[in-house]
Amino acid sequence: MSSIYFSEEHEMLRQTVRRFVESEINPNVEAWEDGRTFPAHDLFKKMGDLGLLGITYPEEYGGMGLDYWYQVVMLEEIGRAHCAGVPMAIAVQTDMATPALAEFGTPWQKETFLKQAVMGTAVFSIAVSEPDAGSDVAAIQTRAVADGDDYIINGSKMWITSGTQSDYLTLLARTSDKPGFKGMSLIIVPTDAPGFSVSRKLEKLGNHSSDTAILAFDNVRVPQRHRIGPEGQGFMLQMKQFQKERLAGVVMGISGMDLILRLTIDYCRQRETFGKPLIENQWIQFKICELLTEVEALRQLAYHCTRVLVAGGDMTKEVSMAKLKAGRLAREVADTCLQFHGGMGYVEEYPMARYFRDARLLSIGAGADEIMLGVIAKYEGILTR
Repeated sequence: MSSIYFSEEHEMLRQTVRRFVESEINPNVEAWEDGRTFPAHDLFKKMGDLGLLGITYPEEYGGMGLDYWYQVVMLEEIGRAHCAGVPMAIAVQTDMATPALAEFGTPWQKETFLKQAVMGTAVFSIAVSEPDAGSDVAAIQTRAVADGDDYIINGSKMWITSGTQSDYLTLLARTSDKPGFKGMSLIIVPTDAPGFSVSRKLEKLGNHSSDTAILAFDNVRVPQRHRIGPEGQGFMLQMKQFQKERLAGVVMGISGMDLILRLTIDYCRQRETFGKPLIENQWIQFKICELLTEVEALRQLAYHCTRVLVAGGDMTKEVSMAKLKAGRLAREVADTCLQFHGGMGYVEEYPMARYFRDARLLSIGAGADEIMLGVIAKYEGILTR
């Protein structure tokens, strides 16, 4: 990695995370994929002990208080794991369910909830999507009705990463009858509250090591002091949180693409056809080089987003472009690399097939390609309303 971006301190963190991935994640991937889940509490506690779950969060709540470049290093190395499910769940804990809490939460909320997330003593999920409201976040119907000092929550959430293991949810719910996005609030919901239940665990095409659930709320009572920020501002806080979620997905996705391209190069060096290694086929060389070039260009766009984020700017347009490109490029990398592997790419005993399945989510999760295009169109002034 270029010293322009990363110092010796960054590289020390990189080695720590790389060792963790190689010792604590990769040896267990096959078992976790087969089991359709991983032991989040156990793994997160180990990460918390190393300080890896709160790199950018304040030291008073157990974090390191470092800038986002250090988080990029962590995400790059987590993204090199031999599956996408576990890295995704880690990123939910660090970059999806907790940024709004860290930035807009009260001191009590941070001491009570954020500290547990950072230390790895509790598993967090982000609960926004619903059966009838995925990309259209403004259409959510889950309601939190004020009752004295509490909210009473009713509704359901879907596509919830770590949903069967979560201790806390960062929930987006309607807290007023105002139309569209104006009547929503973000609320921390403990999953041991009466009335909460996991409706079922979803069986997915890929990311098998990460459990994904449908959640139900039946008169779940939560104190109003669990609300993050002012009432009615939840949608805006969630939209801001989405930008880090998308950047995290891009950074991890780049590492996954790089990893599978290097694996493909190695395979093509070893595999002989018609008396010579596959890698001597100029078409294969050129296609891999094209993809490596696109991955590097995407990496530089992700680094630009990081520069804007660290400087306190608005990276919404750029990170939407990066997310769009990452999803589409991951699909091309997966398809091309599988083709170059031939039959070996199609069998489950080889990592290529898993990557092919896992990579498809990047164009759907954290905002589908079509949503990214809409955001870009708005920021470019193509849409006038």
